[in-house]
Amino acid sequence: MKSIIFISALIFGFSSQIFAGGADDPVLTKVMINELETSDEKGDPLTLDAEIWVGKDLNKFWIKTDVERLDGVTEESEIQLLYSRAISAYWDLQTGVRHDDTDGLTQDWVVIGFDGQAPYFIDMDAALFVAESGQASLRVNAEYEMMLTQRLVLSPEATVTFYTKDDPDRGIGSGLSGIDAAIRLRYEIKREFAPYIGLSWSNKFSATADMANANGAESSDFAVVVGFSAWF
Repeated sequence: MKSIIFISALIFGFSSQIFAGGADDPVLTKVMINELETSDEKGDPLTLDAEIWVGKDLNKFWIKTDVERLDGVTEESEIQLLYSRAISAYWDLQTGVRHDDTDGLTQDWVVIGFDGQAPYFIDMDAALFVAESGQASLRVNAEYEMMLTQRLVLSPEATVTFYTKDDPDRGIGSGLSGIDAAIRLRYEIKREFAPYIGLSWSNKFSATADMANANGAESSDFAVVVGFSAWF
């Protein structure tokens, strides 16, 4: 719980500002905490999924970050720095770089992807990552929001990840590496802030699952999660 308070305080230290760059197309800034949550697993786990963008209607710069901590120590972190260009009313083309740190092992990637809304109001984020080693990865995330009431929202989400090469140092196998899924029920105290409770499930496949089992780790995981989302 102390970790949640600490990280949320850091994020909320950012100020959301609107700059009058032009009467019809001003420069805007938005900070989004998609997920800041802990679970019932051992070790006081903490997960942060957050994004920041700044720009105009058609052109924006994005920062996307994903951090996982256990017992107060950051085990995995990912940050993406992206240029985003609107190519239609519902889709942005994004390109840039990504930096990973997994237990001290770092890796850099080139990123190209699409972020937007598919039919039936499904929010999509699909990206291809290519590393210096020649490793390539495809990750697709889909999320849907169901308004149960004016304030109560049920949100299922799933992420699928593929790799082209085995990477034993990072416990990654080629092919379908893993699926992460969750369903969260949030209550919007106001549109900008909503605590939630939910269930999460993750499963490793193929060589990735074999590597996890060989290292004494579970290839599947199920947890109850609690946290909040916010934007400003």
